[in-house]
Amino acid sequence: MKEDITILAVALGLGLLVGLQRERGKIKIAGIRTFSLITLFGAVTGLVAREFNEIWLVAAGIIALAFVVGMANFLKRKEEEPDIGQTTEIAALLMYSLGFYLAIGNMTIGVVVGAAVALLLYLKGFFTRTIPKLGEKDIQAIMVFAAVSLIVLPILPDKYYGPYNVLNPQEIWLMVVLIVGLSVVGYFVYKWLGKRTGTGVSGVLGGLISSTATTATYSKLSGQVKSSTKSIAFIIIAASAVSFIRIIIEVIAVGPQFTGTVIPPLLIVAIVFCVISVFVFIQSDKAQEEKVPEPDNPAQFKTAIIFAVLYGIIILLIAFAKDKLGNSGLYIVSLLSGLTDVDAITLSMTNTMQKGTIDPTQGWKYIMVGGLSNLLFKGGMTISMASKRVTKIVIPVFLIIIGVGVVLIFIWPDINLFQTISFDFLNTQSE
Repeated sequence: MKEDITILAVALGLGLLVGLQRERGKIKIAGIRTFSLITLFGAVTGLVAREFNEIWLVAAGIIALAFVVGMANFLKRKEEEPDIGQTTEIAALLMYSLGFYLAIGNMTIGVVVGAAVALLLYLKGFFTRTIPKLGEKDIQAIMVFAAVSLIVLPILPDKYYGPYNVLNPQEIWLMVVLIVGLSVVGYFVYKWLGKRTGTGVSGVLGGLISSTATTATYSKLSGQVKSSTKSIAFIIIAASAVSFIRIIIEVIAVGPQFTGTVIPPLLIVAIVFCVISVFVFIQSDKAQEEKVPEPDNPAQFKTAIIFAVLYGIIILLIAFAKDKLGNSGLYIVSLLSGLTDVDAITLSMTNTMQKGTIDPTQGWKYIMVGGLSNLLFKGGMTISMASKRVTKIVIPVFLIIIGVGVVLIFIWPDINLFQTISFDFLNTQSE
């Protein structure tokens, strides 16, 4: 009895939520009362079907509801400007089915679906304003991300292959989905905010997409303009600072259990980097900022495949180095792979730690070496491509960060910081 009342209450609540949006939108065919009744109708039908084991009742209810909705639209045709659409009608059928599902299925799933329906209906204005503004490159980014995450990922085998039995196609592609997703988010944040917030913030957003690409773009730009030396230097520095924040996000996403061990030293480097970036930004002349070049589309199948191949190679190299060379070999792998892609070494090391092959108290050091190696590569890029004025600002900052990272590798204790703090707190309480 109590469970049935809960089902009816949830159905009523979801019906009210969706109906509220429809009522506010001045939809004549169904408003807050009608949607509440439709969802309750589905829930009651589901309870009856469950009680008497008559599942055919769901079909009977849908047919009856479809007839009522169809008649309503038929009568509306006599109006001067009839608004005969499909959204409200489909929403009504869906909410009936949702009410039925609440009675026989999972309550949590039902609530999530109901909330999603209300949200989709509410966001009509946002979609109407935003979608016409999307260009071909934007649509391509969305479609490629959908393809790599919803089409390719599910069909890949979840088995281990190759030497050392470490190559899992689904696991590798999941890392591709994570990296492409982060880059696409950064790309659209730039599209929506970058041009409104000035060159400084736009450069930071460019770092979310690719700090290496941002470094290359602005290094070239520095040779073409004479008035924005400090602004361009800030963008290059800030993009690299963001790359360390991105490393932290990747570690948390793939191995959240290592947060207390891996994140603190990486966070120290990120904080120092951000503080220096802010100082350079304060010194720059915002009035002389140049127009920010729009970033390239980060979601491309070619890029995804290259990352997958690189990730697989690094996984193999880690296994080989661990087996044949020990810890010194892992430092070499991190140093070399970081030159090309810091994301690949970060994710591969985190995954290897998850499997217990590498101790997290050592694993963060390899990630740090990869990050510093990538910074070294971007420093070389700046020296070869940027103007001397920009190079004189960027290179000392990069050297400071590399120095901080190296010092941390040697002096940071092998501890889980969160467990240590928790243990000290408990000891204090017991005393």
